[in-house]
Amino acid sequence: QVQLVESGGGLVQAGDSLRLSCAASGRTLRNYLMGWFRQAPGKEREFVASISWSGAATFYGDSVKGRFTISRGTALNTIYLRMNSLKPEDTAVYYCAAASGPGAADFSSWGQGTQVTVSS
Repeated sequence: QVQLVESGGGLVQAGDSLRLSCAASGRTLRNYLMGWFRQAPGKEREFVASISWSGAATFYGDSVKGRFTISRGTALNTIYLRMNSLKPEDTAVYYCAAASGPGAADFSSWGQGTQVTVSS
């Protein structure tokens, strides 16, 4: 069982930056893909970004490309999401996720989420 705990959300103004953190525990996550998703009120969950175990491969949703950066900590069980040039439409609950197994591409473990609110 994997436990994921997000932190770093908050209320910011448009154009500001935030960094979200996600700490994983409970199982060795070697070769696990990890990522960030978000869900705004009344909308479906949206893929934001993912990162390979080594950190060499990253992927982004079209709406955040060029503004958000996903990275891994030196301990490898922590990932970050640096969000620059935030827009009101980025307002959502952001969830950290881990894949279902080594080398898998489907996400099956989720954190409790952290709220990001961007005011105009």
